[in-house]
Amino acid sequence: MRPLPELTPENTAFWTGGERGELTIAFCGDCRKAVHPPQLLCPACQSQAVAPRAVAGTGTVYSFTVNHQPWLPDMKVPFAIAVVDLDDAPGVRVTAPVLTDDPDTVRIGQAMTIAFEASGDVWLPLWKPAEQAA
Repeated sequence: MRPLPELTPENTAFWTGGERGELTIAFCGDCRKAVHPPQLLCPACQSQAVAPRAVAGTGTVYSFTVNHQPWLPDMKVPFAIAVVDLDDAPGVRVTAPVLTDDPDTVRIGQAMTIAFEASGDVWLPLWKPAEQAA
């Protein structure tokens, strides 16, 4: 069992958007900057006009790691975790496990698309290589 995030007013849209198949990122209504992790105040212009909106859920791998250590009982290894630059939210990177049978195929610059896994009230983001999603 993975530890789950605490749902707060600022992050609930991000952690529950997966129920609708949506990756939800907060954006400032005044300066238009993406605000991630989600906050109630825009760090760029200090505006309180921050609201979530769905983005495409596509991006490219900025960095990744392949984990070989079973940190929890029954954890299947190896698995990859990727840091992905979102295509339509400049400056935002989302870190999540990669859904692949062969973690050694993950590469920097690889196209990814979002998927989700339900865990209670939270929908955890996962990345799928774009060629698998097609």
